[in-house]
Amino acid sequence: MAHNPIALIENKRLDALVGRWRSHGQMMSTDPSDPAIEIAGSDTYEWLTGGFFLLHRVDVRVGDDQVEVVEMIGPYDPATGTYPMRSFDNHGAFVTMQASVADDGVWTFTGDTERATLVIADDRATMSATWERTDDTTTWHPWMTMSFTRLS
Repeated sequence: MAHNPIALIENKRLDALVGRWRSHGQMMSTDPSDPAIEIAGSDTYEWLTGGFFLLHRVDVRVGDDQVEVVEMIGPYDPATGTYPMRSFDNHGAFVTMQASVADDGVWTFTGDTERATLVIADDRATMSATWERTDDTTTWHPWMTMSFTRLS
């Protein structure tokens, strides 16, 4: 199997995520009169041997529901300048997205029905994310705001 040295170099940018994070946030409804739903739990990022794929595990409570997600990120695709992302959750959902990072370190995650912006603090001790969703691929609505504090 051929290894892409560019992917390994670009994948190093994902090192900022590696570790265990305390996650906290809110999920908004498309109906502004509905109260926000609290989200709390943890996110863990770790490299699979070889450095091509970053494994992301989510274990949170969303209101009264337990949500567990397994996501694979990478490897970097030089043709698109993005990191493919594939996630699977305990409710049977499967999502494919693309991640990219700007020169200022701001990450963007884009899929067909959801998108997000992730900002990692310079000291890598905290992160914050803003998520949006669409039902018609045209109109985007606020969906979640999340904050993360590094535990390890």
